[in-house]
Amino acid sequence: MPTLGPWSLPNHLQDLLTLSISVIVESLPFVVLGIVLSIVVQVWVPDRWIMRVLPRNAVLRRAMISFLGIFLPVCECGNVPLARGLIVKGFTVSESMTFLLAAPIVNPITILTTGQAFGFDSWVFFARLVGGFLIANVIGWLFSKHPDQDSLLTDRFAAECRLPDSHEHDQTRWQKSVELFTRESGVIMPALFIGSLVAGFVQVAIPRSVLLNLGSNPVWSILAMMVLAFVISVCSNVDAFFILPFASTFLPGSIAVFLIFGPIIDIKMLTLMRTTFRAKVLVQLTVIVGLLSALIGLVVNYVA
Repeated sequence: MPTLGPWSLPNHLQDLLTLSISVIVESLPFVVLGIVLSIVVQVWVPDRWIMRVLPRNAVLRRAMISFLGIFLPVCECGNVPLARGLIVKGFTVSESMTFLLAAPIVNPITILTTGQAFGFDSWVFFARLVGGFLIANVIGWLFSKHPDQDSLLTDRFAAECRLPDSHEHDQTRWQKSVELFTRESGVIMPALFIGSLVAGFVQVAIPRSVLLNLGSNPVWSILAMMVLAFVISVCSNVDAFFILPFASTFLPGSIAVFLIFGPIIDIKMLTLMRTTFRAKVLVQLTVIVGLLSALIGLVVNYVA
C-alpha cells in the first residue's frame, strides 16, 4: 500500500487518482485553448469573414468545415467549446458536428504524430485520416436532415444561443471576452473533471489483460480497441504513441479503429458534449460512429 506522507491510500484508489489527474492535466491546456479560440471566433472575428469563405453548397461547405482543424489544432476536448462558439456564430448544428468530429483527426499535430508512429505510407495512417473525414461528413449529412436542428441542443445551451444582444453594445470586446470565458469555463470545466474521474475509474476496474487476449481476432480485436479507446480517453494529439506498443499484438484494422473512434467517442468527450447536445443525440452519435469505425477496421483487417 503506497504511503503519501502521513497518509496511506489503497492501491486501487491511488491508481484512480493518478489516472484521473493525468487525464485532467493532459486535457486542461487544450480545453482552455479551445475556450479562448471560441471567444476569438465569437467576439473578434467578423461574422461575414467566416461565412464568406465557406461554399454555399451544403456538401462542399461541410467538407471545408472538416478542414478547419488544420488551422485550429486543439485536441478533441478543446474542440467542444470551439464548436459551441461556431453555433453561436451562426453555424448549423450539423455543421458544428462535422467540425467537432473531424477536427481532432484532421489537424497537423495529429497527422504528424500518427505518421511518425506508424509511417506516413501505412494503412493505419491512411485509414485514420480518410476514415475520420468520412465519418464526420456522414454524421453532418445525417443530422442536416433533421427538421429542427435546435432541438438537438440542450435547453440551456439553446437558450444561450437565443440570448438578446441588447446589453452587448455597452460592453467592450475585452469585457465580453471575460464574460464568455467565465461562462464557458463554468460549463465545460465540471464536465471535464467528472469525465476524467469516470475514465480513471473504468480503467482501474477493467484489466487490460482481458483486452490483450482478443487482439488476434479480426472482429473481437476491433471491439476490444473500441472499448479501450472509450475507457482510456487519451488526447488525439498523443494517442498514436500510446497505442503503438499494442501494434505487435493487435491487427492493423483494430489499431485504426482505436485512432478513429477514440477522438470522437470516449468517456471524457461524451461528458463534455453533454453540455451542448441532448442525451438522445449522443446515443445516436455513438452508435453511428461505432458502426462506421468498425466497418473501416474490418476493411483494413482484410485488405492490409
